[in-house]
Formats: sequence, C-alpha cells, structure tokens
Amino acid sequence: MSAIEILLFVNYLKTERGFSRHTLRAYMNDLDQFCDFVQRGAAAFAHPVGEPRPKASIEALRQATRTEVRAFLAHVQTTGGTARTAARKLASLRAAYKFLVRRGLLEDNPAQSVKSPKLSRELPEVLSIPEVTALLEAPDTATPLGARDRALLETLYSGGIRAAECAGLRIGDLDLGRGVMRVLGKRNKERIAQLGSFAAKAIETYLAARGQLGNPDHDLLFVNHRGGPLTTRSIQRVVERYARATLPGRREVSPHTLRHTFATHMLNGGADLRVVQELLGHESLSSTQIYTHVSIDRLKQVYHDAHPHA
Repeated sequence: MSAIEILLFVNYLKTERGFSRHTLRAYMNDLDQFCDFVQRGAAAFAHPVGEPRPKASIEALRQATRTEVRAFLAHVQTTGGTARTAARKLASLRAAYKFLVRRGLLEDNPAQSVKSPKLSRELPEVLSIPEVTALLEAPDTATPLGARDRALLETLYSGGIRAAECAGLRIGDLDLGRGVMRVLGKRNKERIAQLGSFAAKAIETYLAARGQLGNPDHDLLFVNHRGGPLTTRSIQRVVERYARATLPGRREVSPHTLRHTFATHMLNGGADLRVVQELLGHESLSSTQIYTHVSIDRLKQVYHDAHPHA
C-alpha cells in the first residue's frame, strides 16, 4: 500500500468501522506480516530481531492468492498463534482487500472465500457471590485511592462494562439518582448501563475525595494519584492487585472477569437472555449465549423443585 492508501484505509477503519487505536495497530501489523510472508515466505516470521519488517504494499497484496492466504493462516497457528489470532488476521486481510477492491485498486479479494478458523467457545471465568463480595470490599475506603478503587470495582461489577468503557466514563455520564450511566462501547455505540445502590454510594464517596488525587482539571470519572485519567491498563492492574490479595486461589481475575460474573449472576437471578444482551452491549445474541451454561445449576434446582418425579 502507498502511504496515501494506508492513511485512507486507516481512516476508513476508524470512521466507518469505528475501530479503536489498538485494533488499528493490530490490523496494520497483520497486513505487514502477510505481505512479508507473501514476499519472503515462512522465513519472514523468523527474520533477525531489529530488522525492519517490510510494510504492506499493493504489489504484495495483488500477487497473493487464496492458497497463500490459507498458507499464511496455517503458518500463524503452527508457529504458536491461536485460532483466534489467525481469525483476527483473516479479518484484517478481508477488510483491506474489500477496501482496495472498492477503490478499484485490486480486482479480486482472495481472502473472502477462505474459511475462518474454528474457534473454541471457552467457558468464561466467573466469581461466586462470596468471592466477588470479598473483592469489592477489599479497598480501604478511608483513603482517596481506596475510595476510588472501591467505586471502580463496584462500577465494573454493577454495570458489567468493559475496562475501556470504564476508563472513558465522564462525571456527566452518571445519573446516580436514577442509577444509570451512559457508556460508549465498541465502535462508538452508546448504551445505558445500570448502577446499583452499592455502586452509586461508592461513587458518591469517591467523588467527595476525587479532588485530593492531584486536583484533576478534567471530567473523566476515574483518575490516578496525580489526577490524570486512569487508563485501561491501570484499571486492569487495580483489579489484579485486589484479586491477588483476596482470591489467591484464582489463576487470573481481570475486569472482564467481573463482566462475565455480572452476566452470570444476572442469568442465575432469572434475568432474560435478551435483557442481559442489551446490558452487555452485544450486537448478537450468540455472544451472550455463552453465559447460559452457568445457569445449569439453577435449571436443575427449578427442575427438582417443580417436577413431581424429580
């Protein structure tokens, strides 16, 4: 791709597809790897450290065939990449080819007919109610940072929101009286998420102490100790730190674990699957259906309570 075409493609992904900066970097890296593979073969994945990788080019994409796309995806997996990684790289290639064909720079899209690797539906890690309660109550709310951390954990669990959505929350997005918050999700789609009474109270306590954290001059809700915006990675570290202290038996607990836990507890409590879909901001119901497995225990209990011969 020429420099101009790269800029146009990145702008297309950003404006029309609503991709984040992280996703944009991943897509461009995928294209660079594929063009390197086409031009130099499998050795491209083992070139010396520090040697610059050739950038994506129209010539490399034009000469690639469906067979080479499949060989590239196979090589990704045989060199340690997961099926999910290969599927993401295929999506990157499809998007690039579609864009270039639409602009008349290429005639064919060899990635379009290639089947995506089959992804396993791994069951999400979910905390029990006692576990999540211990995690939420771990911060020392007598300190400004402790009050922030308690509000942060409560917000993640109460609304089932993503770490990036939490990092982007502004004070004006909250309506503590009504117990709701406006969230900007993937691809810049807004939705209304819920704030339970515990979360609302924790946020009120934190807001009273927020000014003590570096006297922030912006309206982003969560700040670091210097008053700057709390990043997605910082939110992950907060969750991981309290998880290590309170849940030593758990292998890995992240903000997404709290999102999974939110969905699971909602379904176990009797919430409709489509309601949970809306609360999570899933475009497809199939994305939400992975949580139905956790309701098996509840279904068994209902069966034993209701069936005469159970």
